[in-house]
Amino acid sequence: MLRIAGTNIPENKRIIMALGYLYGVGPALAKSILKEAGIDASVKTKDLSPEQTSKIREIIEKKYRVEGDLRREVRAHIKRLIDIGSYRGQRHIRHLPTRGQRTKTNTRTVRGNVRKTVGSGRKKSAEKT
Repeated sequence: MLRIAGTNIPENKRIIMALGYLYGVGPALAKSILKEAGIDASVKTKDLSPEQTSKIREIIEKKYRVEGDLRREVRAHIKRLIDIGSYRGQRHIRHLPTRGQRTKTNTRTVRGNVRKTVGSGRKKSAEKT
């Protein structure tokens, strides 16, 4: 099993999709990594040679911030916003959307599935009355 930056990469997927399992690597970055390594994007992970896997690992570790380093950096940016008391920092503290979305409806992903109106989250009664 291929392991990059402390994350297991699935073997039965194409390498361009499998690299997306790393935090901070999306389709565009995966494509550029494979282009730089000289590897075809349609090759499955299990079919890669050891030289190809080491080349991918080397490129990712030297050029890009992924996994723990990137998570730490994002957390530091959020902490900075909170410390300076910015509007975005206040929104992070309250677990509300920070990018201008409406909050009367449609904020379930940020707030969790919190239902604050009276009948919206109630289960149906077991028997009719």
